[in-house]
Amino acid sequence: MAIGQHDIESPMDTSEARGETPRRSGFTWRALVIGLLLIPPNVYWVEQMEMMRYSAHPTTVSLFFNAVFILLALAALNALVAKASPRLALTQAELLMVYTMICIASCICGHDWIQVLMPIFSWSFWMATPENKWETLFNPDLPKWLTVQDLRILRGYYEGGDTMYRPEVLAAWWGPVTMWSLFIIALILVMLGLTIIVRRQWLEGEHLACPLVNLPVEISEPKPRLFTQSLFWAGFGLAAGLDTYNSIAFLYPAIPRIPIEHADMAGAFRARPWSAIGWFPRSFYPFVIGMGYLMPMDFLFSCWFFYLFWKAELILSTAVGWDKIPQFPFSNFQCFGAYALFAVSALWMARGYLRQVWLRILGAAGGLRERNEAMSYRGATIMALIGFVFLVVFSAFIGLRAWLGVVFFVIYFGLSVAITRMRAQFGAPVHDLHFTGPDQILTATLGTRIFPKQDLITFALYWWFNRAYRNHPMPHMMEAMRMQDRARARNRGLVQAILVATLVALVSSFWSFLHMYYDLGATAQGRMFSGESFPKLATWLVAPTGPNWYAASAIGVGFVFASFLQTMRLQYMWWPFHPLGFAISSNWEMNLVWMPLLIAWLLKTVIVKYGGHKTYQRCVPIFMGLILGQFVVGSILNIVSIILHVPSYMFWQ
Repeated sequence: MAIGQHDIESPMDTSEARGETPRRSGFTWRALVIGLLLIPPNVYWVEQMEMMRYSAHPTTVSLFFNAVFILLALAALNALVAKASPRLALTQAELLMVYTMICIASCICGHDWIQVLMPIFSWSFWMATPENKWETLFNPDLPKWLTVQDLRILRGYYEGGDTMYRPEVLAAWWGPVTMWSLFIIALILVMLGLTIIVRRQWLEGEHLACPLVNLPVEISEPKPRLFTQSLFWAGFGLAAGLDTYNSIAFLYPAIPRIPIEHADMAGAFRARPWSAIGWFPRSFYPFVIGMGYLMPMDFLFSCWFFYLFWKAELILSTAVGWDKIPQFPFSNFQCFGAYALFAVSALWMARGYLRQVWLRILGAAGGLRERNEAMSYRGATIMALIGFVFLVVFSAFIGLRAWLGVVFFVIYFGLSVAITRMRAQFGAPVHDLHFTGPDQILTATLGTRIFPKQDLITFALYWWFNRAYRNHPMPHMMEAMRMQDRARARNRGLVQAILVATLVALVSSFWSFLHMYYDLGATAQGRMFSGESFPKLATWLVAPTGPNWYAASAIGVGFVFASFLQTMRLQYMWWPFHPLGFAISSNWEMNLVWMPLLIAWLLKTVIVKYGGHKTYQRCVPIFMGLILGQFVVGSILNIVSIILHVPSYMFWQ
C-alpha cells in the first residue's frame, strides 16, 4: 500500500489544519534526565548478568526484559506521583521515550556489541604465544589507535587485582575507546537515517503493527486496563509462580525443579543418519509462548516448521553422504539469501514512496511532505550519508580498500533493513543470524586468497558487530517511532534522545567493563568472544582459500526458495509457509524457542478455530501475563543475587 496523493506536499498538511489535537513530544527535559540517570545502572546490570555472571541474557531476545522491568517500575512510581500531583506525572509519551533510551543503551552494551568488542582491543596481544605466532603473523599490522598493546597495562585487565584509575591505564585506553565510540555513533547515525526514511511507508502506508510494542504501550497507559483484568493476573501468576518455585529449587537442590528451561533431546537419536540432528533441545519458556501468541499465524507456524525442516535436511544430507562436504547444507548462507530477498523486496515495494521522498529531498514538485517525522527527509539522508562515509573512511585508515568498504556496509545495512522490517511486521522473538555477517559472506563466497592482509584484519576487527544480530539497535528505533504514534505524540526529539542515550551508554559500558575487569580479571569473569575472531584471522592468513561455490550456491538457493515461498503466499491465501520463517529458523537461538512457539501456535489455532477472533482478543491478557510474570520475577531475582553476590536461577538460556 503506497502513500496516497493527499500526502503530496500541501501547505495545509498539518494536524492543526485537519482539526486534530496537536501532538506533544515525548522528548522533554525531565524524560531526558530520567533516562540519563537510569542508563548507567541499567548498563551495569546487563553486563553483570550477561558477562560477569552469565546468569541471564536479556539482549538475546527481541523484547529486553530489563527494559520492560524498568518501565514497569517507573510506571508504578509515576502512578503514585499522579495521585499526589497529576501535573508532575510523566505522560505516556515521556515514559515510552525513557523506555526507548533504555533499549538503545541495552543494545550498545549488549551481548553482540560492546561485550564482544572489549576483548578485540587487546586479546591477540595478551594471548600471543610462540606456538600461534600471532606476534609476527598479524599483531604488528593491527592499528595502535584501535588497540591496547602494552602488556604491562593489560596484566591488570586480564588478571584482576588492579585498578583502572591510574594515569597510565587511562591514557592507554582513552584513544582506542574514543575511536571505537565514534565508529559506533556513525553506525547509529546511518540506522537512524534509514529508519526515518522508511518509517512512514512501513507504519502508515503498509500499517505494520510492530507487535513487540504492545506490552510497553499497555504498561505506560495512564490507567492501564491490562492490570485490571483477571486473565492477565492468571497468566502472570502462572509464570511468576513457576520462576519463583524454580529459584527456590535452584537454591535447595533437594527440591525437584519444573523443567521449563532447555534440555537436549539428541540422546534419543544416536544411530546414523538420525544422529546428524545435532543439538535438539526442548523448552517451555512461558514468556516465549506469550510472545508467540502475539505473532501472525503464518509466521508463527513457519518458525517451528522450518526449524524441523532444517533438522530433516541435516538427516537427509547425512543419509545420502553429503555431510562429507564441510558445512553442508550451508544453512546460514541459505538464510542470508532469504534475508537478501526480504531486504530487496521491502525496498522494491516502497519504490513509489521512496521516489516521492527523493523528490522532497531535492525540493522538486511532487515531493512527499514530512508528517510527524523525527527530522526532515533531507536531514535524515544527509545524516545517513555522513555516517556511511565516515565508516568507509574509518575502514580505509585500517587498511580496507574503499570499494570493499562500500560493499561491506551495504551488505550490513541491507541486513539491518531486513531485520527491522521483520520485527516491525511480525514481532519475531529472535533474529541472531550467527556468523552470517558480510565478513563471513565475503570470505566464504569469494575465498580469502583474493583479499590482502589488511582487508582480512579489518574483517577480524569488525567481528564484534557481525558475530550475531540479536541486540541490533535499528529495530528498536522503528519500534520507538511506533510507540510515539500509539501515544499520539510527535517524533520530534527522538533523534536527540537516541543519540544522547548512545553517548551515555558508551561511557557507562566502557567504564563499567574496565572497572570490573581490572578489579576481578577479564579471563576469570567474562566470556571472551574474541577467541573466535583472531584464530579465524590466523587461519585466513596461514591457509588461504579459494571461492566456496557451495556457499555461493546456497545463497542463491535460499534466495530462490524464499522467492518461491513469497510468490505462493501472495497467490494463495491458504499458503501457510512464510519466507521469513524459513530465514530465521536455522539460527542458533531458534533451538531454544522452537518448542514454545509450537505450543503458542497450537494454543492460538485451537482458540481461533473454536472461539473466533473475539475469544482470541480476550485471551491476549493471559499471554501478556506470561511475558510479564517471568520478566518481573526474573529481574527481581537477578537484582537480588547481584546485590547479595550469590548465584541465581537462570530463567532464560
